[in-house]
This record gives sequence, structure tokens and C-alpha cells, in this order.
Amino acid sequence: MTEAVLGIIGGSGVYDIPGLENPRWLPIESPWGQPSDAILFAEYEGLKLRFMPRHGRGHRLAPNEINYRANVDVLKRAGVTDLISISAVGSLRDELAPGTFVLPDQYIDRTFARATSFFGSGIVGHVAFGEPVSARLTGVISAAADSAGVTCHAGGTLVVIEGPQFSTRAESEMYRKLDCDIIGMTALPEAKLAREAELPYATVAMVTDYDAWHPAHEAVDVQAVVTTLAANRAKAQALVGAIARTFPRTLEDDPARSALAHAFMTAPEVRSPGLLSRLDAVAGRVLGNGNGK
Repeated sequence: MTEAVLGIIGGSGVYDIPGLENPRWLPIESPWGQPSDAILFAEYEGLKLRFMPRHGRGHRLAPNEINYRANVDVLKRAGVTDLISISAVGSLRDELAPGTFVLPDQYIDRTFARATSFFGSGIVGHVAFGEPVSARLTGVISAAADSAGVTCHAGGTLVVIEGPQFSTRAESEMYRKLDCDIIGMTALPEAKLAREAELPYATVAMVTDYDAWHPAHEAVDVQAVVTTLAANRAKAQALVGAIARTFPRTLEDDPARSALAHAFMTAPEVRSPGLLSRLDAVAGRVLGNGNGK
């Protein structure tokens, strides 16, 4: 049976969990450019873990500066089979107070200046994205949260904005009218690229503020975000530890693992050799030209 390798994308602190074995930072090159950082390789009770600091160690990269394609590509090259994202978000609902953890099952994309696909310009591909989150992964996270005593709200819509600026009050109110529940800057195109790489993906969203809409709370600023993130760090570490303890050690079926089965429109004889070579890790399983699994 194929061994599971869990990838976790997040900020500082999420990879500082007790019990990590043989941790080492290893840089991996990508044909898609420079990833945010090296990858932390480690093991935990027999589970292989791969941590990617989304913004780079020290938080060097703004959300709109992150090379999402390179990040997903190098995680796939590192053998990752399942991918969990941990990120800070704002709340658009009274009941989702700062400190709450949310497991969204839908996204709305309001980014506009990011590379959102591995495909095009010689190899056109389209993946299904109606259900963007792995229900299996969300179930694993929910069970782990229960065991760790971390309350997670399951379900909801995450709207992803370009940033790096926070919302205006009018924008915040508009997203509420669109029935969005939380707002962030990093889950997209990350989730789309994970689907194109046939990686099951789920988001753990940590609420840090009420964005700009709440009449009883001032509009979000960096100080408020950092303060709440610091308070959430212990809970995030406990959750990551619980996920690592309970995560299946062998590969389990997931629809995302065959996302590329019927995705490509471009005839093989006219596919771009240059793009084909860049897709060896992401789509080699289907294109037959590399180490995609």
C-alpha cells in the first residue's frame, strides 16, 4: 500500500509541535520559480510530514507576492499526498468570533493578479472544482480537533481577496450579503492549484478579527491580527499534533487524486514541450512524462 505523506502550509508556530522527529529544512527547486521557503521534512509517530511556511520564515512575502504554483509544485515533488492549509481570516458573522477555528467547504475567488493555473499556453486543462475541499480531510481534521479539545466550526464559505490591503466597510458588507462567512487572502489560488496537482486539500481558518463591518468592533489592523494569532498558536499546535497522531498512515481514496483523468483538451501531438517538462511533478501521472503519482 502507498504511504501517506501529509503536507501542511501555514505560518510560524504551526510546525513547532512537540514530538517531531528528525526535522530538517530542505530546499527544493521548481520550474515554476522560487517557492516561499525550503520545506521542513519531519516524521511524527511514523507519519511523514512536510511543512511549507507560506509567507516564508519571518513572514517576508505578502499574500499577493506568494508564488503559489511553486509552493504546490515543490510539495508534490516532496512526496506530499494530502495537503492541509492553516491561515488567518476575518469573520463576517457575529457567531464566528475571534479565536474561532472554521473548516470552510466553499470558496469565492476575488483575487485578480495571481497565476491561478498550471495549464494553458500549449496544454489546456480544466479540473472540476464544484466541491473544492476534501470532505475526507475535513472529517480527519474535525475528529482530531475533538480529541485535542479544539472547537472547529465545520462548513461555510471563505471569500478570498487580493490584498494586501484589508477590506473597505462597503466591501465587507457586500461579502456578508453574498452569504460569505469568513474572509482571507491566501486560500486561492492555492486550493485550485492543489486540485490541478491531484492533492486533496482542506483549509483550517483561524478567525482573528471582524473585518470592517462590525459596528461594535473597530476595523481590522495588523496589531489585532497578531495579538489573536499569538493567542491561537497553542491551539493551532495542539490541532496539528492531533491531526498528525490520527492521520492514516497509508493512502486513502479521494476524488481529488484523479482530478486530471479527463482534464486535458489539447491533443498530444500539439502539446507544448516546454510546458510539458514543467508539469512532470504536477501532472506526470496523466501526461506520462515524469514523477507525478
